[in-house]
Amino acid sequence: MVGDVAKVVLDSPLPRLDHLFDYRIPAAMADQVRPGVRVKVPLRVAGRVADGFVVAVADVTEAPGELTPIDRVVSPLPVLAPEVWRLARAVADRAAGTASDVLRLAVPKRQARVEQKWSTAPRSTRERVEAPADDLATALLGGARIAALPTPHQVPVGDGWPGGWAADVGRVVAAVAAAGRTAIVAVPDRRDLDQLETVLCAGPAAALALRVDASRQPAARARAHLTALQPGPHVIIGNRSAVYAPAADLGAIVVWEEADPFHQEPLAPYASTRDVALLRQEQSGAGLLLLSSSRSSTVQRLVQLGWCAEWEVSRARPEVVLTPDDGRGTRIPSAAYRAAQRAILAGPVLVQVARPGDAALRALRAGEAPVPIDAGRTAHELGRAFPGVPVLLADGEHVHDAVPPGPRLVVATRGAEPRAPGGYRAVLLLDGGRMLLRESLWVAEDCLRWWSSAAMLAAPDAPVHLVGVTGDVATALATWRSADFAARQLADRRELRFPPAVRTALATGPVRAVEDLLGEWAPAGAELLQRTTADGLERAVVRFPTSAGPRVAAVAKAALLRHGSARRPKPPAPPPPVLRIRFDPLEPL
Repeated sequence: MVGDVAKVVLDSPLPRLDHLFDYRIPAAMADQVRPGVRVKVPLRVAGRVADGFVVAVADVTEAPGELTPIDRVVSPLPVLAPEVWRLARAVADRAAGTASDVLRLAVPKRQARVEQKWSTAPRSTRERVEAPADDLATALLGGARIAALPTPHQVPVGDGWPGGWAADVGRVVAAVAAAGRTAIVAVPDRRDLDQLETVLCAGPAAALALRVDASRQPAARARAHLTALQPGPHVIIGNRSAVYAPAADLGAIVVWEEADPFHQEPLAPYASTRDVALLRQEQSGAGLLLLSSSRSSTVQRLVQLGWCAEWEVSRARPEVVLTPDDGRGTRIPSAAYRAAQRAILAGPVLVQVARPGDAALRALRAGEAPVPIDAGRTAHELGRAFPGVPVLLADGEHVHDAVPPGPRLVVATRGAEPRAPGGYRAVLLLDGGRMLLRESLWVAEDCLRWWSSAAMLAAPDAPVHLVGVTGDVATALATWRSADFAARQLADRRELRFPPAVRTALATGPVRAVEDLLGEWAPAGAELLQRTTADGLERAVVRFPTSAGPRVAAVAKAALLRHGSARRPKPPAPPPPVLRIRFDPLEPL
């Protein structure tokens, strides 16, 4: 170690504490204090002791007076990697947040027993991975940034049938690992992770896979984090927090379905997986693959700017049939009925609806009289058309990862569709018009993504019927040209000055604090888009060019610092409302 000054980031969400503090390293701790270790340090205010990480060690300080010594080293293991600290700082600065909020997502909580075993366990050496050469992986290893659509059908792997996208990712990351580099893959949810894990476990990089998703036990997450800190190569997979995983020799970052809402972090500073991946790619020089079932206007903007290149993984596409209503007053036109009747003889048929509910399942099984509109009527019609056929309901309360082979009707809400061995023999996409009526800035892109995801569950020769939907979004699904649709969406958004053509920020809090912030935001390039006041609180939405992002964020950070430092009333008086600022909310209006 060089120097006796430790620069420490405190574990505190307070904006006024969001900077590095200098502490003296006692001689007795000189061998333990190094960048990345957890420490406890005294605070001069109220004599409290705070948790923190050592970010750097130096031999000089610019702090006035005598430095306070570190209280103690919590663990000698350096769990905060330098590249993770740089990323956390950049993410926080972009969204006017604090680095400690990001580090809580990036570094799992300490597990003392895990660390004790880790410290004494022998280190296994990583054997070289042999994997076939892959053109996409070669481009990523050269630092390319790529947007691509995946293989659109499920593939057989062992006893399972994961999605073609998982097979594409498995092939790419195996080639990255064969080059001696680490790959990080972030997916929306557990079911995606299970598919990806199935592919990896059957491939050449099986021994290198590390799963770091939040559904795992804390001890397992801690072990995976410690393993990722070791020299690679590794293949790190997980949900949105995986993009923060330590990887000193990072070769590729892969994000599957970047527009999925599960990629939006619900905790401050609310950064999405895509935005964090973009920052990390710039910092590391690793390749970036944005793989999705349909192109979003956000990624299309990156393509049009020349920041991201297009890549065609597969020329295959589902057989989509645009099926208009036939005027008989039924929710399923006769053409879609006939397709389902033919297909059910060969295997399962998927029916995607907006909200099935238990009533749909009961009616479908018993052929009862129609229950209220939507799913109930669908259930009644299907019950009459397919008597004796087994029925499976899949929604938020009835979760199924896969269905058995053979004749079966699967009624599922969008996003809850289980996989079928070999693919569904027919897919019926109902309630499209109702889905398009949802109030959202992203409704058309969301619908195209939901329908594309369901279409990719069909067998290669199976029909996919989109019922009762016409226009641009229907054509995009039928032709499998989501990039063209995204380009038109982006053009409209540029004209309206809506995201992603611009960025947005949402401020809520005391009227005076929000008014002061708006006055400071205007010279920084922010324009008021919406403003409401009620019960002494104000909510304001601003939009600003991407180029103005650093200035707008700096003004926001200063406002949060000023507001957080204001004198608070003493109990029993209630605390005043807090100023909160969120950048790039999914639904700002």
